[in-house]
Parts: sequence; C-alpha cells; structure tokens
Amino acid sequence: MTLTPSTDVVTHAVRGKVLLVTIDHAPVNALSADVRRGLAAAIDAADADPSVEAVLIVGAGRNFIAGADIREFGKPPVPPSLPDVCNRIEACTKPVVAAIHGAALGGGLEVALAAHYRIALDGAKLGLPEVQLGLLPGAGGTQRTPRLIGAAAALDLILSGRHASAQEALALGLVDRVGSSDDLLAEGLAYTQELLAAHAPVRRTRDAAALADRAANLAAVVAARADTAKKSRGLFSPLKIVDAVEAAIEQPFDEGLRLERKLFLDCLDSPQRAGLIHAFFAEREVLKAPETRSAKPRALGAIGVVGGGTMGAGIAVAVLDAGLPVTMIERDDESLARGRAHIEKVYDGLIAKGRLSAARKAAVMARWSGSTSYDALTDADLVIEAVFEDLAVKQAVFAELDRVCKQGAVLATNTSYLDIDAIASSISRPADVIGLHFFSPANIMKLLEVVVPKQVSADVVATAFELAKTLRKTPVRAGVCDGFIGNRVLAVYRSAADAMMEDGASPYQIDAAVRAFGFPMGPFQVVDLAGGDIGWATRKRRAATRNPAARYVQISDRLCERGWFGQKTGCGFYLYPEGSRSGTADPEVEAIIDAERERAGITPRAFTDEEIVRRYMAAMINEGANVVHEGIALRPLDVDVTFLYGYGFPRYRGGPMKYADMVGLPRILADIREFAKEDPLFWQASPLLVDLVERGADFASLNQTV
Repeated sequence: MTLTPSTDVVTHAVRGKVLLVTIDHAPVNALSADVRRGLAAAIDAADADPSVEAVLIVGAGRNFIAGADIREFGKPPVPPSLPDVCNRIEACTKPVVAAIHGAALGGGLEVALAAHYRIALDGAKLGLPEVQLGLLPGAGGTQRTPRLIGAAAALDLILSGRHASAQEALALGLVDRVGSSDDLLAEGLAYTQELLAAHAPVRRTRDAAALADRAANLAAVVAARADTAKKSRGLFSPLKIVDAVEAAIEQPFDEGLRLERKLFLDCLDSPQRAGLIHAFFAEREVLKAPETRSAKPRALGAIGVVGGGTMGAGIAVAVLDAGLPVTMIERDDESLARGRAHIEKVYDGLIAKGRLSAARKAAVMARWSGSTSYDALTDADLVIEAVFEDLAVKQAVFAELDRVCKQGAVLATNTSYLDIDAIASSISRPADVIGLHFFSPANIMKLLEVVVPKQVSADVVATAFELAKTLRKTPVRAGVCDGFIGNRVLAVYRSAADAMMEDGASPYQIDAAVRAFGFPMGPFQVVDLAGGDIGWATRKRRAATRNPAARYVQISDRLCERGWFGQKTGCGFYLYPEGSRSGTADPEVEAIIDAERERAGITPRAFTDEEIVRRYMAAMINEGANVVHEGIALRPLDVDVTFLYGYGFPRYRGGPMKYADMVGLPRILADIREFAKEDPLFWQASPLLVDLVERGADFASLNQTV
C-alpha cells in the first residue's frame, strides 16, 4: 500500500485496485480550499495511475462532509471552486464511490452526487440546506438531484432544506445501498470490490434518467412554484431554486449548470443572504454565555411543573417530548385533570394527523404524573413554576418549593415580566433560582429566555442552557428587568404602533404594513391571538409607576372594558365570526378609535406604509440598543435571536439589530431625532446608538464572543 499526501486534510492510499481517498478536516470535514484541492488532486492521481481501477471517497471522524467551510463565508473565493471539483469527480474515467456516514450536507452531498455510486451507513443524514442561508445548491445540486430522483422529490428536499435518513435516501434513489454494519471502511471497500467484480461502468449522474417523463416533472415544477410563492413570501432564493430545477428539465446539463451558477451568484449578492448568514452564526454564538464556560450543569433527571394551564401544559409536553419524566402540581384534582387533558389534547392532535401512534402516546404519558401536594416534588432535579402572573402568588409557590425540594434542585419561574430577584430573595436558597421564560405554545416555540438574577449560581445558569439543549430550544441569556429582552422591547414598539393608530393609521393598515415587512402577523393581530386581557393586566400593574408626562393611548383599554379580548371572545381589534381564526375589520372598532382621537384632541393624518415601518422599526431598534447598553442582553445578536425565535421577526432580515446595521445606524438615529420633534419623551435616542454613530461603528462590532 502506498500513501500519498495531497494536502494536510486529504490523503489517498492505494488499497489493491482501489484508491482510497480520505477527507480528514476536523471537526466536520468542511469543504475548505485545501479539501477541494485535495479531492481534485486525488482524482487526477487515480486517472494517472494504471494500477487503480476505482476510487473510494470517505470522511474521517463523524461525518462524510458536513458542507461548506463557514470560515470562508464572506471572503473572496479561493480556487478550485466546488463546481469544478464536482465536475472533475464526475469526469473521472474510473468508477468513483462515495461512502457516506454522519452528515453529507450541502456541498458534501453535491460531492457525493458527483460520484458514480453511493453507499450510506445507517444514521447518515443527507440534505441540501442552502435555502436556509438564502442560497441554492451551487455545485450541481439543482441539476444532478432531479436527474437522479425526479423533480418533485428534488424540490421537496432542496426547498425544505431538510435532512433525509439513509433509508429514505435509498428509497428516493439518492444512494444505491445502505450498509449492514457500522464499519464505514469495510462497507465501502466491499461495495467497491463488488462493483469491480461486476465490471460496473462509470455511471455519471448527469446522464441519469429520472427526468425522462418531461410532462410529469414540469407539473411538479409548476406546483412547487405556486406553493413556494405562497409559503416563502418575501424570500429570494426559493423561487430561484425552482427556476434552477426547471432548467434541469428543459436544458442540457452544462447549460443548466451555468444557469445554476448565475442564480447562485444572484443569491450570494442578495441582502437576504447577509441576514440569513447573520442568523446562522447568531443562533450558534448565543449558546455561549459566561456561565456555560465557567460551570458544569447540574443533573437533569426528573422535572417538576407547577401549574397545568396552557403554559404549564406546553412546558410539560416539551419536557415529555425530550424523554424526561414530569410531575405536575395543581391546586386541586379538577385543575390537575384539566392540566392532563391539555397535554393529552396535544398528543391526540398528532394522532389525528397521523404523526403519532396511540401506543407512542401511552408511552409518553407513562412518564407523566400529577399531584395536588408539593411533597411529590421531593426528588425533582428542576422545577418550573408556571402559575398566574402575580408576584405574591409566585412567591407563595416558591415558599412551598423551598420547603419540599431537595438541596441542589433548580427552582425556575416562567414569569414573563416580574422581578425574579424579588422571587429569589423571598426564599432561603436564592442561588438556586432562575427564570425560564418559555413562549407560547411552549412545546412548539423555540425561544427560551434564560433570565439570570443577581444571586444565582453559575452552575444553575449552565443547567438552564443544558435544559434548553435537551428540549431543543434556543436559549438567550437575559438580565432581570420588566419584560427582560423580548417583552421589554415589545412594549416599546407596541406603544409606537398605538401612537400611530391614535394619530391616524388604522390598526389594519399597521398590521398590513408590518406583514409586508416580513412578520407573519401585525401587532394588533398578535394582541388578539394572545388575548387583549393579558396586556391590559400588565398596563394596570404598571399604572402606578407610569410617567404621567408620557403619552398613554387608551384605545386598547376601551376594547378590553367591553370584554373584547380577541380570538377567544370572538372580537378584539378584529371580528372572528363563528370561531374563525382569521379576523376581519370591525367598523365598531374604527368608531371607538375615532372617538378616542376626538377625546384626545387629535386630528388624524395619513401614514404611508413606509412611514409605519420606519417608526415601528426605529422603536424596536432603539429599545434593543437600550437593552444592550444596560447589559440586559449580552450582545446585539442576543436581541436578534430573541426576535427571530420568539416574535416572528423575518429571518432573512437577520433580526432588528442586524437590520439596523444594513439600513445604516445614522439613518436610524436621524429618524428617531425626527420623530422626537413630536414626542421627545418617547423618542429618546439610546446612548449606545448615539455612541456607535459618533464612532462610525455598528452593532456587529459588539457581537464578539463573551
């Protein structure tokens, strides 16, 4: 056996008649320039060596190739390009086999598709997730995939960005075989030897015939284009993906590749790519908090949940789905039964959709237990309180937890606004108390604000981050203040929306403008969905401390005084006839708004949609800057992730702080100063924003690792 190093990260060795090419680029075998050079050199070596009759490409470590090298993002391209490497692999005159284990994603799958034969091990995951970064597969993925598995299956895979298992890949035709053992090298070599023994020819994917039925494949493109236009509103790359796959049907392979490359470069230049790339990095960076570096998490075996309402039940489902046992506490048997029913309703809904079996539901519910006595929590490692949003009520719950829970148990509150320091200081073990602010529905929403009170132990914070990982949530570290990161900022831009409504914009125009910006819902639709009474209670709680000089719009209060709380009462800002979930404009609401304008002495004026968005975003960005300035959020990216995962901020815009950087902080500051001419108390520019503009810096400059 001869071993030839082609680069530090790709080696090739002759094994009998097979050239074994090994990619070893820790940690995930990303396609760096060195890997690309090494692969091209290995194929050149195979073609030049008469003793080599086949090539086997494998990845060292845990993956085949997990995708592009993120360290090259945003930098000038270094040759060879991945399309050139893939074309070189496919052009090899000797059979090339890709043996896939772990991840073969993005460019990694494109390399495998360029090979002539593919074998995967169980546990492998294959996918083309470029759409999640505002891109499309740019190394032949939109051309080879449909030729191999047909347009419908290819579009499903590429537009979703999802991962296919080895068995699904086999059923689709992405791979030719699934190995029967977990020995990658043995499986790959055995398959290659088998192909040689059968005199298997070079079989290029570009010549595959899954597009032979042109009419059926074009029909799939038409359906995907219509569906994508509806589901991916405002997104740039998805429709480009459809165009590229259509080209695979309509054009020769080389012309399809050229169009794919053009569309890829168009996506690369799109502002959406910048937003999506920022989101990609931010959601990884947000996992890094000071406490996760300095402390180890405590054990997480048994979880308690106090409260079986909508939020408590959602939290319980999230925990049960993670495979952990849950003990639920309620005040009486009737409430406990209602809490269990809330949980079962979630699983029954999945059964009705064919996504869960009755047997699986039974197995999950076997991990649930309930009690009306706090003594049932004596063995819990972590308890999450999810009762009524009242400080005295929560302090009473924590007094019971302090009494019954074992030493070292983590005691968490799900409060949305309240002072967690006041909760922690009310018991004998404040170091064990933390905020875990879930978002409703808690079993679905990805955001988890980890709220860090003054006296908490570092290992409790680390435990909260570990719980988020276990529950497949995205944690954001937040400091203690009224509303933490998300709801504090929400209160400010909601006030800006209220002011615009009183000044002349209808709630329906404001909602439409915010949706056109990219949010799934406008602020008044959100109020109706959450329940107007929730905000009303908060406003009443804050009334005693509200600055009497600050503007206070009473329109929402007038609706709540009538019992119009939104969807649950059939009317709020919108009408919801016969249980409808999509509201219609209500003339009575518009009459109430007119009356309130008259009471406040306001002559209504017209707003353009652009003016609405400028004010809405300026309020959001300015308060986001205040949150960072005060240390409530560690970095601007923590604000971005909070809004991406908890408040429906359009991902392709990166989050409010990234959006501000893309617009330009001087323009944002100029808007705020312009708006301050009307209301100087509300529109006070954040000291951080002023400082950054004066220094010529941006929010991104503050996103360094903590």
